[in-house]
Amino acid sequence: MLILASLAMALAAATECQAADLTQFVLPSMGDTNGGNTFPGVSLPLGMVKLGPDLHTGSDSYSGYQSTGSFIGFSMLHESGTGGAPKYGVVAQMPVVGDIDNPLGDLKVNRSAADESKLGYYKSSLDSGVTVELGATERAGMFKYEFPEGEGASNVVVDVSHVLPSYRGQGLGQNYLGGRISVESTEELLRYQGSGSYDNGYNRAPEWTVYFCGYFDQTASFKTFLGEDATGLALADYGNNTSQKSTSRLGAVFTFDSTSVTSRVGVSFISSEQACDNVNNEIPAGTKLASLEDNVKSAWTDGVLSKITTTDTSNTTKLQMLYSSLYHFLMIPTNKTGENPLWESSEPYYDDIFTFWDLVSFFSSRLISFHHHVTLRFTYSPVFPSKFRSGTPLLHILQPKAYEESIRSLIDIWRNDGFMPDARSSFFNGATQGGSNADNVLADAYVKGIRGAINWDDGFSAMVTDAEVVPPNNNDPRDQSGSTKEGRGALSDWLEHGYITTKFGRSVTRAIEYAGNDFGLYQVAKGLGNLTAATRYLERSRNWRNQWNPSLSALNFTGFLGPRDTDGKWIDQDPLDCGGCYWGDPYYEGLPIEYSFNAHHDMAHLISLSGGREAFVARLEAMFTPGLSSGNDQFGNTLFNPGNEPSFTTPYLFNFVGRHDLTVKYSRAIARSYYAPTPGGLPGNSDAGAMESWLLWNMIGLYPLTGQTTFLVGSPWFGDLTIDLGDGKNLVITAENLADDWYYVQSLKVNGKSWDKAWVTWVDVFANGGTLEFVLGSEPKNWATGAAPPSPASGS
Repeated sequence: MLILASLAMALAAATECQAADLTQFVLPSMGDTNGGNTFPGVSLPLGMVKLGPDLHTGSDSYSGYQSTGSFIGFSMLHESGTGGAPKYGVVAQMPVVGDIDNPLGDLKVNRSAADESKLGYYKSSLDSGVTVELGATERAGMFKYEFPEGEGASNVVVDVSHVLPSYRGQGLGQNYLGGRISVESTEELLRYQGSGSYDNGYNRAPEWTVYFCGYFDQTASFKTFLGEDATGLALADYGNNTSQKSTSRLGAVFTFDSTSVTSRVGVSFISSEQACDNVNNEIPAGTKLASLEDNVKSAWTDGVLSKITTTDTSNTTKLQMLYSSLYHFLMIPTNKTGENPLWESSEPYYDDIFTFWDLVSFFSSRLISFHHHVTLRFTYSPVFPSKFRSGTPLLHILQPKAYEESIRSLIDIWRNDGFMPDARSSFFNGATQGGSNADNVLADAYVKGIRGAINWDDGFSAMVTDAEVVPPNNNDPRDQSGSTKEGRGALSDWLEHGYITTKFGRSVTRAIEYAGNDFGLYQVAKGLGNLTAATRYLERSRNWRNQWNPSLSALNFTGFLGPRDTDGKWIDQDPLDCGGCYWGDPYYEGLPIEYSFNAHHDMAHLISLSGGREAFVARLEAMFTPGLSSGNDQFGNTLFNPGNEPSFTTPYLFNFVGRHDLTVKYSRAIARSYYAPTPGGLPGNSDAGAMESWLLWNMIGLYPLTGQTTFLVGSPWFGDLTIDLGDGKNLVITAENLADDWYYVQSLKVNGKSWDKAWVTWVDVFANGGTLEFVLGSEPKNWATGAAPPSPASGS
């Protein structure tokens, strides 16, 4: 009967899904202002092309977009929800009305109306009277222009030197290094092709090159142009040459008699010929913009949105939060399989990993006034980090094929580059903020049974490289103590002392993360039958304990993670103050009290060090108590920061000490208070979808412990929810008595059986599908009287 009921619920949800257009609930603008940095333009899931506007305000436009400022172009490549410094904003076009005396001059123009953004379509209205409509495929894009009648010539400027700049003064700004362009007539009117080379960005990448191939649907005259240098406005040539090649600025101006012009452009990282193949295969001549929009909607609906369905459709706001979060969660990384110029391989290739640390931990782009009354602005974030905390486990469930491919890609990067990335973009590792968190990603995949085409012997070898090989120092000006490019830059201390001294930047942050990384190695070694290695790395995973200073105190609590000097002596530290909180400091973008909750593989021992169960509950509640922090005023001056990945798991830790009601109370309050389906609807930088993944887990009613098979139980947001796990398997979640204030769990059944634990395992509900039947109420109830969640490094 249970199976029949589950199938009936899944069928009902699927039918409801088919009847409703789920794309109507996707708001591409969610999180694109107020530091969220999401990309509101057009993209397919994990697509290489992200076609959208580039705005100038005098501050960094991380995704190209800003809600104010002037348009400086519309470009093919962007990232979403990143920080540190902008990346990409290349292969651009800019519509200009009237005569153009100098295409290198100031061509920027303001808005005449708010941009229109919906799934698969983007429109901008310019003060010049031009409207720009955009559509995209995986590796090509379409620009549709309407120029004003009688206002002068209709021009499109292609400036190869166009790239998103940075104004932060940290040496992370991208640079144009040179390029080429040629214009020729074809059976399909004019075609231009060429390449541009650039460097830098948040990962301090060396030179990389993108190739392009563009067509117009109207007859045109053209001029090519060449500047005197790579950055200036002075022209060296502006005339009838059909090609230009130089390290100076260059491009072309196309002038049309028609006021309606459509351009098709393909990109490639291999060659101009491949860029032409990409655009002609994906957007053949005559393709309509509306058909591209329909194709994008279908791709998102079939491949992503329909993976989570519900018949509980009465609350539009919740549906918008659900499906908009699914959308932004899968903007990056980028599937560049077949577009890797560095090596030939039969393996998939994924790029634009904005740090596993974010997906593991991070604040970004917000003001934080810390305990010592110093106000700092952080504007950085990574790809798999926080995504490793909550994002990659969700990718596994919703996109198993892409998930397995991304694991294979990480291992192949190690084979060819020497280390797996913590962050990677434009084919280069960089911006490792804490640990080697690809280790956690691989461990999570292994313990949940992902095998497929993954070579796990190589996978473990890649993890061992992180654990045993000190990476060369790349002398990052932000922290010259050890590598920030890849691996574990402070590994020498970890191996020698079993802790990390202040000889290295981010010493405490790295120590707690290295311990988690080593636990990941233990998990894979154990599974592979390598008991010697398993024993070694399990012991090392406990070394975070050597960073625990029992003398540090705050708020009547004693014992926190603390810094040690080069002689191993403790350094006095206020647990509510992280000092500069940046690359060279002991704590990276997180308070000592925040990091002191993060031994998620060794929770029983952590609870003991914290004074026992009651003291641990009190510590956790202090994190959410208004007024205890002199900073975080936008969050009620709480120590907990909802926009900070190191705190992602903290609201769920009450499950370890028998207070599931408090897990629900605080996690639900966070989601309701700081998330909304609006442009300012994220509590901080999206961090490549990390924030959205946290919200999605909250809405589902579970939360993963990465590298373990444990999922902590929360409380679902919908009366029913069906998650399509593939191969005919579903997880069906129901919530009886659900209402706005009825969210405390009264009882739970798992696969039809009464359940008394505030956790489930991968095998319970995901491996073969299953059911979670919640009964909710308005008041807390002590229903979870069974065993606490596992604490494997504690031996329990």
